[in-house]
Amino acid sequence: MLRLIALALFAAFVSFAPAEATAQTDPRFESVQKRSGPFGLMGGRERLGYGRLTTNDMFGDGKDRWRTGSLTTSRVWGYGWDGRAPSRFGDLIELRLQGQIIAPVDLVNVNLADRPWAGALQAGLHTHFMMGEADVSVGGDLVVIGPQTNLDDFQDALHQLVNVRSPSDNVLNNQIGNRIRPTLVVEAGRSYAWSDRFRFRPFAEGRAGDETLVRVGADLTFGVMGLGELMVRESITGHRYRAVKGENEGLSFVLGADIAHVFDSVYLPENRGYQLVETRERVRLGVQYQNQGTGLFYGLTWLGEEFVGQTDDQLVGSLKLDIRW
Repeated sequence: MLRLIALALFAAFVSFAPAEATAQTDPRFESVQKRSGPFGLMGGRERLGYGRLTTNDMFGDGKDRWRTGSLTTSRVWGYGWDGRAPSRFGDLIELRLQGQIIAPVDLVNVNLADRPWAGALQAGLHTHFMMGEADVSVGGDLVVIGPQTNLDDFQDALHQLVNVRSPSDNVLNNQIGNRIRPTLVVEAGRSYAWSDRFRFRPFAEGRAGDETLVRVGADLTFGVMGLGELMVRESITGHRYRAVKGENEGLSFVLGADIAHVFDSVYLPENRGYQLVETRERVRLGVQYQNQGTGLFYGLTWLGEEFVGQTDDQLVGSLKLDIRW
């Protein structure tokens, strides 16, 4: 069982696969990639791409706390891809899946001043489209929280596998309980190209459900990353990952920052005495390398304090490795 978990984690951020046609330029794409979506919901759409991002504080400050780990994946279907999202709402559909674990600093002793352990799984459909020169994403997710996710068992098995301390029964008994939260996410942004390799994209985002917040920020890209591609924002760090890929190669750098006003969070319930830090900040940087069939992304994100009494900020790392043959 533990070997299977290890293999699953390895596959989460490393992909070994035969070379595929790209959605942007390869004429073989239609015949190679045409297939129906889950449960036939995608109709006559083609599968345009797949993306994922693994985030863990092991890749950052290594302190195994708070926003300690997550995996986000996307699968995209549409009627074709010409380097930008379609203009009509609903033509391009993204199936987004995410699992995340949130943990207190001390995994053995319950500290009521620290945040409780929480596990969450979510699945949802999102659509991406152009509104004039702005690119817009609108979607809904169903977020399942609590012991029903079995993420507590997963973390326990993983920690045993790597020989580190597992969450105690007392800590897990104090975790956020079972609940399901429908969640709506909307983002709008616009890219400004100052040169072929230097782009600036301010954005605004709203989220209501498991956490309710409004956010504004911006991303700077130096290089070809994202040109002619569909980029999807991961919710923990704000890093954008490639969900529909082009054929651009080379080295790219990204720098981003945002600030949010947070109204409520199911992970920091008021009825347990938690007080939110109303202003939540993130600063991130990343590097993407792409050469023929090999691609590597590594990002580092500084996360500001989320609740009154949080003793420090946090540094998490994000990783994706693709190896095509």
